[in-house]
Amino acid sequence: MTLTLGVNIDHIATIRQARRTVEPDPVAAAVLAELAGADGITAHLREDRRHIQDRDVRLLRQTVRTHLNLEMAATEEMVAIALDIKPDYVTLVPERREEVTTEGGLDIVGQIGRIGEVVDKLQSANIPVSLFIDAEPAQIEASAKVQAKFIELHTGKYAEAKDEKSLKHELDFLAAGCEQALQAGLRVNAGHGLTYWNVYPVACLPGMEELNIGHTIISRSALVGIERAVREMKMAIRGEY
Repeated sequence: MTLTLGVNIDHIATIRQARRTVEPDPVAAAVLAELAGADGITAHLREDRRHIQDRDVRLLRQTVRTHLNLEMAATEEMVAIALDIKPDYVTLVPERREEVTTEGGLDIVGQIGRIGEVVDKLQSANIPVSLFIDAEPAQIEASAKVQAKFIELHTGKYAEAKDEKSLKHELDFLAAGCEQALQAGLRVNAGHGLTYWNVYPVACLPGMEELNIGHTIISRSALVGIERAVREMKMAIRGEY
């Protein structure tokens, strides 16, 4: 199975919203990312609309030619939007208004009833659901119990590891989670904090299907353009960077 790259275009919208103007357009960025080889486009419609707006996801649904992954909180408002827009799949993520970016994985164990209802509602409408979780055995078991199609392993602790021992510990933790998920019948993606310099070991984990990466690609694109930034990330996940 060929590992694919989902490019998160949220921070194109962050730049736009800093001035509350019309540029740069995340929809245009998605087109350029696909032309450069992105295998999918990811956008997080937050409850506070700090970056991606409703208009963006509607236009993305009309223009994305690979697949559209809508990240969202498990709220009634977001479920209604997803059912209307019908992205290719949805990733349920935790969300707190005061956070700078998503911090840690979703607690499936602690809200299994609610998450199960959301998963059932979306998947009954033929929208596969991925759950953004830490690679903890109990969270993986709960994700299988609610019958999600995918999990997305939170790679933040791996990305923040300060020494080789910590790095190995976090990579082994991800590998064990990946193995457990596959045995439970879950498909496995990963993301958060991955960069051109740390992505390859995660890309090599057996059974990994897709890496969703945003900040490092958008940061690099500010200097070299989004097409080159995406092409270089494709090289990085193949170990050629």
